[in-house]
Amino acid sequence: MYKDLYQKWLSSVTCEEVNELKSIASDEKEVEYRFAKDVEFGTAGMRGLLGLGTNMLNVYTVKRATQALADYIKSLGADACNRGVAISFDTRLNSDVFALASARVLSANGIKAYLFDDVRPVPMLSFAVRHLNAVAGIMITASHNPKEYNGYKVYGEDGAQMSPEATKVVVEYINAIGDCFSDKILYNELDENLTVIGKEVDEVYYQNLLSLSLSPDAVKKVGSSIKLVYTPVHGSGYVPVTTILDKLGINATLVEEQLCKDPAFSTVKVPNPENKETLSMGIALADKIGADVVFGTDPDCDRLGVVIRDDNGNFNALSGNEVGVLLLDYILLRLSEDGAIPSNGFIVKTFVTTSMVKAIADNYGVEMMETPVGFKFIGEKIKLFDDTGKKKYIFGFEESCGYLRGTHARDKDAVVASMLFAEMVCYYTQKGVSVFERLSALYNKYGYYYGNTISVAFSGLNAMKEMNAVVDSMKTKVITSLGGVKVVGIRDYSIPERLDTITGKKEKIDILATNCVYYELENGGFVCLRPSGTEPKLKIYYTVIAKDKASAVKVYEEIKSDFDKVLK
Repeated sequence: MYKDLYQKWLSSVTCEEVNELKSIASDEKEVEYRFAKDVEFGTAGMRGLLGLGTNMLNVYTVKRATQALADYIKSLGADACNRGVAISFDTRLNSDVFALASARVLSANGIKAYLFDDVRPVPMLSFAVRHLNAVAGIMITASHNPKEYNGYKVYGEDGAQMSPEATKVVVEYINAIGDCFSDKILYNELDENLTVIGKEVDEVYYQNLLSLSLSPDAVKKVGSSIKLVYTPVHGSGYVPVTTILDKLGINATLVEEQLCKDPAFSTVKVPNPENKETLSMGIALADKIGADVVFGTDPDCDRLGVVIRDDNGNFNALSGNEVGVLLLDYILLRLSEDGAIPSNGFIVKTFVTTSMVKAIADNYGVEMMETPVGFKFIGEKIKLFDDTGKKKYIFGFEESCGYLRGTHARDKDAVVASMLFAEMVCYYTQKGVSVFERLSALYNKYGYYYGNTISVAFSGLNAMKEMNAVVDSMKTKVITSLGGVKVVGIRDYSIPERLDTITGKKEKIDILATNCVYYELENGGFVCLRPSGTEPKLKIYYTVIAKDKASAVKVYEEIKSDFDKVLK
């Protein structure tokens, strides 16, 4: 079957593309990988290696997915077609090509397309969907994946990534289209229904962010003299992050070598600011100018990575959890000082994000909600509670360096996170306190929450099936303790149900089902096992609580050792 598809593609693609396909003719495994299945379309859209084939990201798989989205929109009626679709793209290879192709498929189907005039990050696309009253959005990006990847993310009318229910319908339309060269895929280059958008949308977005500023007095005092280093790592964050800092009056020194739009991300191994190595050029610059904070954003600027100098003068990379609790504490502290914490306020985290969030929320008397992994679920909480006026959204984040303050966007926003982190540095600086000292104070107050995530890579066509099988196998195992720490509860999120291991009582969990097993530890920590939804990796999340880092690391190593044995 896949060999027949390979032959069909050989006879259907352009002359230039034929050479790529011919180059793999003698590599049976490569042909099988590219053509034995379709690139999966899920709630996170599509993500895959760039190249020709049904299991790859290329203009043909992008057109097919867009036609399915168009069919879905047309099924909603003429008004939906008139409202149109907002489209953005990052700096990756072919992102602009895929964005234009998507716009032209929509245009050929009589659906308005609003295409940004240049690269824009995820949060600005999310904002544009609602600002333009569009029925959907498309973002061409593979986030922080290596340069060989690209992706296609779809957003609903609320600015959050498309819901599982709508995604299921789009997948049905994809299957109904058939192959990537079907006559059902409409396309023309007339651009009759295409509108190019740009600065007029940007300015409204920036005004929304400026309204979220919490410490204007501190910024006025030290903002122009503060020493911060920022790098967009060749991504779409360069213009919006520097623009918002400039509008606030916060000085930042830029890593000049990483400002250009480079689809090869040639100055880093992987464009992921979660990794300290990715920010190494920024750290070198910080040492040169005497800065204590370095921050960077990924290609689509939805993730923020931060490195800070400790009391010994060394730079430490903060985890997504640490950045999140610093921002959460800063936001609640400033709101509290101004008497502005809403009585019905709430914060949101994914269930794999540090449980330190609950301790901080309780301290300020704010409700905490949990969601499955994926920022779209945080967006759903905003829609359910803030949009309806029932409660007031304050902040949400996930451990993978995604944060959102404000309701202007419904996906993680590294622009507003960069703004708030820089502002937070100003606030503590004018008080004579470093960010490291503030983080240390939080650990002294709430206990040391040590978190770590282990990723086990899978490969091949059956990677997802194999990862889910590992998770399923754990559901039959009885685990009463890990590393000498009692397991007081087991959550099987595929049902979803919680088992109290002390009483034996079972209770339903009010959360969307997902294949994941979560072990509650008696002191508030946890171990969680789940397959990644965006890449072939099995992820194991640990949060361990102790009086200090040394004690926490020791307990973590014992827990991890036990869990590894059970997992095998």
